[in-house]
Amino acid sequence: MGWRFMNDVVVVIPARYGSSRLPGKPLLEIHGDPMIARVWRRACQSGATRVVIATDDARIETAMRPYAAEVMLTERDHPSGTDRLAEVAARLGLDADTIVVNVQGDEPLIPASLIDQVAWRLADDESASIATLAEPIGDIETLFNPNVVKVVRDLYGRALYFSRAPVPWDREGFAQRPDHLETDAWLRHIGLYAYRAGFLAEYVDWLPSPLEQLEQLEQLRAMHHGHRIQVALAGEAHPAGVDTQEDLERVRRLIAEEEGAT
Repeated sequence: MGWRFMNDVVVVIPARYGSSRLPGKPLLEIHGDPMIARVWRRACQSGATRVVIATDDARIETAMRPYAAEVMLTERDHPSGTDRLAEVAARLGLDADTIVVNVQGDEPLIPASLIDQVAWRLADDESASIATLAEPIGDIETLFNPNVVKVVRDLYGRALYFSRAPVPWDREGFAQRPDHLETDAWLRHIGLYAYRAGFLAEYVDWLPSPLEQLEQLEQLRAMHHGHRIQVALAGEAHPAGVDTQEDLERVRRLIAEEEGAT
């Protein structure tokens, strides 16, 4: 069992049926279960008081009936996953202080402890609207990869900035591109979020911010409007999700080993 919180904690798992790389991705089979059921089961192992699958397709709702999972059919045309979360929070009538954790529907290996950690981090900082996770970057290739989002924190663990660029910039060390990193000063952002339900209600009325549009990072919209984001160092490794057929086969192998399947 996970931690128990003073605030209500609701896990929402957005699960879109469409995927350009893997059509019908949430329903792809992993050792007898659809992928979305694997994610749902992990979330149920956390300390959350409620777990809701938010989907745009009735086929996912049908597939989850044997599991007695709570499924909500949401609008199809949300511009982002955060907007989908806001719809769920509004329809559930959640109190403003309820913590809503966004667990992606393509992460069947996500540890329940990370769900608890990100929720706890937000519950512990009443001045923050969002909490998320990060991990140290240990190699130069990752640091300079624009597909890897970097985060810089202040003394209290609050985000100062998120970027696809290698921030902070080592003025002396990066005068010529180095071949290795000598410290753990750089952090990779992990896209697991906890929000206050009241923040989600505000967020949907905001236009994208200039920095968000430049970096293509949605969390910069919250910072643009003065909201604080708490960033915790992940307590354990955050396994990669499923984006490609190769990812799917990797996850199948790992779960086979974990469960002793053949």
